[in-house]
Amino acid sequence: MPQPNTVAEPPPALSKLGDLESALASVIRGKSEVLRLSLVCLLSRGHLLIEDVPGVGKTTLAHALARSVDCQFHRLQFTSDMLPSDVLGVTIYNAHSQAFEFKPGPVFTNFLLADEINRTTPKTQSALLEAMNERQVTIDSRSYPLAQPFMVMATQNPVEHHGTYPLPESQLDRFFMRLRIGYPDHESESEIVRQSEGALGGGITPVLTTDEVLQLQGWVSRVKVDQSLVEYMLAIVERTRTHDSLALGVSPRGAQALYRATQALAMIEGRDYAIPDDVKRLAVPVFAHRVVVSTRMALAQRTAEVSDRILEEILTLVDVPL
Repeated sequence: MPQPNTVAEPPPALSKLGDLESALASVIRGKSEVLRLSLVCLLSRGHLLIEDVPGVGKTTLAHALARSVDCQFHRLQFTSDMLPSDVLGVTIYNAHSQAFEFKPGPVFTNFLLADEINRTTPKTQSALLEAMNERQVTIDSRSYPLAQPFMVMATQNPVEHHGTYPLPESQLDRFFMRLRIGYPDHESESEIVRQSEGALGGGITPVLTTDEVLQLQGWVSRVKVDQSLVEYMLAIVERTRTHDSLALGVSPRGAQALYRATQALAMIEGRDYAIPDDVKRLAVPVFAHRVVVSTRMALAQRTAEVSDRILEEILTLVDVPL
């Protein structure tokens, strides 16, 4: 008796990814690689850290990505006087029902924009740790699950440090990817200057539904990654742990993130298999915020791009699988 065909069909939403990129490109001009990598982060169920100087579109990118999906979105402007309860919620006593009630905070959403996350205290920053890692929040010994999909998009300015609290390594490791937008080219900047509408992604019509995002996230795991590519990733990870200029290398969580990212990038580009170029494109945005540059290198160069350059050097030292 013939066996039924058990090969699942790709979700129809796969054909909408091109429209999704086009919608984002209508707001963020001339940054196609940044937009593609932000979609990789979304489809990998990851959290995104956008780090750059003021005015280049960090918040606009986060708004646009959130509004391209038909689901809930909250924006939090982090400040030094913000408390964990301002993020997570609080339990209060209801005199009418004579019982304690939990009032959910802004974290109970699908997309949370943590704007200028390094301007709040470590106590409030750490309130996001459980939410980012376990997709739940624990208040007064009771756990509350978060909506799915759930993504934290945080922004920070790496140049101006007055009144800021740098994120600790444990929290940086929770971010799937770190992106820098950079200044636009002349033609793109001319379009930005002329653009008077659609600020902060307000002109974007949702392209995907919540269910479609979940379907695409589930489909990512079906992309094939050859064992030789896994060994290639691990060789890069091992180099970060032994490099003279790095005091802290990539964690196993970072290696897992690179694996998922290569699957998501391959899917976005219409392949059901990953290739070495996927790994090379993703290694820096996935790893750069997870490594710690040695004190000697940090003092000698005084630049936020040191970790990027070290990782690019490591990529030239590791043999690429054929």
